[in-house]
Amino acid sequence: MSDRLVVLAPDGVGEVAAGDDLADLLVDALAFAGESLADGDVVVVTSKVVSKAEGRLRPGDRHDGLAEELAGERVRVVARRGPTTIVRTRLGLTMAAAGVDASNVPAGHVILLPVDPDASARVLRAGLGRRTGANVGVVVTDTVGRAWREGQTDLAIGAAGVLVLDDHAGRTDAYGNPLAVTAPAVADEVAGAAELAGGKLTARPFALVRGLGRLVLPVGDDGPGARTLVRPPGGDLFGYGAREAVVQALAGERAGAGDASPYGGAASGEEVAAAVTTVGCGTPSLAADDTVEVAGTDPAGADRVRLRVLALAHGWDVEVEGRLVRLRSRPSTP
Repeated sequence: MSDRLVVLAPDGVGEVAAGDDLADLLVDALAFAGESLADGDVVVVTSKVVSKAEGRLRPGDRHDGLAEELAGERVRVVARRGPTTIVRTRLGLTMAAAGVDASNVPAGHVILLPVDPDASARVLRAGLGRRTGANVGVVVTDTVGRAWREGQTDLAIGAAGVLVLDDHAGRTDAYGNPLAVTAPAVADEVAGAAELAGGKLTARPFALVRGLGRLVLPVGDDGPGARTLVRPPGGDLFGYGAREAVVQALAGERAGAGDASPYGGAASGEEVAAAVTTVGCGTPSLAADDTVEVAGTDPAGADRVRLRVLALAHGWDVEVEGRLVRLRSRPSTP
């Protein structure tokens, strides 16, 4: 028989309040549905009820109260278009409004993401183990948009006792081709499957996913958590929005320094020379020491300003010797 995946989102979960025991709520809801946990099950819970149980509800509304809460949750703004603000959060997630939400909460309130979703998942896994004796994995989810597609989907922001990434490196496909970069984000796929069963307006914050025992880790091994799915600063090819990247590069040049990490690791000399040619601010040549020398720059300084902007965006530094500008890779750039 082929592998079979079963997803159950039980009814019977009432409003969750600060201090509620999520393990008790889930076990009781499953019992009401005639189900119980078994070894190898994956439990999926929305971050909304985790945050409610952890007391992350705050007074305010989507417009007046959001800005203050968002400021405490964000590390930096990635992009802003009208009322929509995409930020990188303190958890490393890139999402609208830092995950601060005003849906499915009492009027006049907003709710913040859990302080540490991986820790929340570990607590729930331990509680379920004590209550039922079953070895299960736990995934905490939240809803996000996608850069190139309409609509939203759920992904994992916390995990315990479950593999979050199924690395295929070193394996071969059916044709004998070696796999090098294939690594399904299985925790995100579990989150999406659970959302299909639970929905957004059904008061079903828990889901039980059965048939993925191969992903569940042994008792006592909580795994690295969902945080490992977050690309580090500089590893994201889209660290800023299109407009914001231009503004940040110019602002960094004006200040004489800037945070280059969202632009990624230092580019190669060939890339820098090609950028100089494209922008048209001098004639570049790649030197033997892997520096890029640019001759014929504008004496008035306009070309040199553009070169400093290019250098910042590519993780390079600028040295000026008379009319010669030398761009040098910045080894310390992440």
